[in-house]
Amino acid sequence: MNAFVMFVAAIALVPAPREQAWRDGACNFAEKDVRFVRDAALPPEGYRLDIAPDGVTVASADDAGAFYARKTLKQLGTNAVPCGTVTDAPAFRWRGFMLDEGRHFFGKETVKSLLDLMADHKLNVFHWHLTEDQGWRLAIDRFPELVQYGAVRPESPVHGCTGRPNDYRGNGQVYGPYFYTAADVREILAYAKERFITVVPEVEVPGHARALLAAHPEFACREGLPRVPRTMNGIEDEVLCAGNDEAIRFMEQVYDEVCALFPGTYVHIGGDECPKKRWKECPKCQARIKALGLNDEDALQAWVTRHFTDYLAKKGRRTVGWDEILAGNPGLETVVHNWRKPEYGIEAAEKGHDVVVSALGATYFSVSQGVKEDPFTYLSPKRRCSLAAAYAFDPHAGMTEAAKRHVLGAECCMWSECTWNEYDLAFKLWPRACAFAEAVWTAPAAPRDFADFSQRMAVHRLRLISEGVNCAPLE
Repeated sequence: MNAFVMFVAAIALVPAPREQAWRDGACNFAEKDVRFVRDAALPPEGYRLDIAPDGVTVASADDAGAFYARKTLKQLGTNAVPCGTVTDAPAFRWRGFMLDEGRHFFGKETVKSLLDLMADHKLNVFHWHLTEDQGWRLAIDRFPELVQYGAVRPESPVHGCTGRPNDYRGNGQVYGPYFYTAADVREILAYAKERFITVVPEVEVPGHARALLAAHPEFACREGLPRVPRTMNGIEDEVLCAGNDEAIRFMEQVYDEVCALFPGTYVHIGGDECPKKRWKECPKCQARIKALGLNDEDALQAWVTRHFTDYLAKKGRRTVGWDEILAGNPGLETVVHNWRKPEYGIEAAEKGHDVVVSALGATYFSVSQGVKEDPFTYLSPKRRCSLAAAYAFDPHAGMTEAAKRHVLGAECCMWSECTWNEYDLAFKLWPRACAFAEAVWTAPAAPRDFADFSQRMAVHRLRLISEGVNCAPLE
């Protein structure tokens, strides 16, 4: 066998398997010739590949492991595959990707393509960010106004500007209505399940609610709101009125439908970036604070978080929230999604919360990756998240051994303020998501061999391009 062919086939696996042992000889096989056996000694999602001249045997403890073995075989190909053994299993059980469809809507076919690519890279949690100030993307049968008013806005920022208040130019073009029906969701859930991907919906409370308030302005803290979502980017002052019993009951009924539609364990309630300006001026919110004996508006948000955490628990769900919720001392059953400083994730884990880590400088792929030829726009032009930073990401960084046991895993995030379409999305996501996938699957010890990864990634990038993925250049 040609030594170069052996070299490429053996090392260009992304994410890298935990153990590889190659030997002389090669195997040509067809998918139908692969033998699958069960081995209870292997860990969940793990597998062992034995490649011999007479065929390929896949051992796994479960169906997920066999599925991931197929993904490794896909990268190796079927012609002149080097003989050897691959023994593999994930480092983390939560290997996630978050897509924001509130700011820009990508649609069912793009989501399916993303699920395919996630599966190819052994990512297994799709965090679906469905509500925002700029758009409500999930049809709720009981409240059709949510998509009638919340899924369409009068305009968007001009393509190429950041859309922030100091850099806002509207395009004057109606955007929407864009949303997912229950049938769409069920189709995507079935598609994800076939790929061993769990879907975690995010429906925000109490902030990032301007699209909700466009549909139901009676749940705002003040009267007279226009019935349109926010058009510019940035943080919105209008939030759900926490002192309005009808608003609280409304959100309970929304979550009833969310739970009926999404069968998984987790529901993400957001909880981040909630300004308190309107609450300070609102008689209902101030009355709630007084009636509950709360100290201030921050304590009021903590009450909101605990209310919905308890409500979802009664429905058999675990609440996930961005790390701002930690300030309200939520119950330990609440999963803290760390996105700001690592200290918040460390604090949550040390208190006993399960934690999902999304480090701002290593997993936020909506900021620039720093390549020289980049035609796209970013909300924060000075922020950087390089391919090397994504590869060096360690969800356990700075944690004690006790705290590490509470880290479920990590997510990479794609916010869509300045991401307009699938072509733009792919360029920002790949190859950084490949580096992230290896960080949460293989989790090689620091300092990691970025040169080795880059060598494999150069080959893997050609694979992605051949499949029609707009993969950005390597650094």
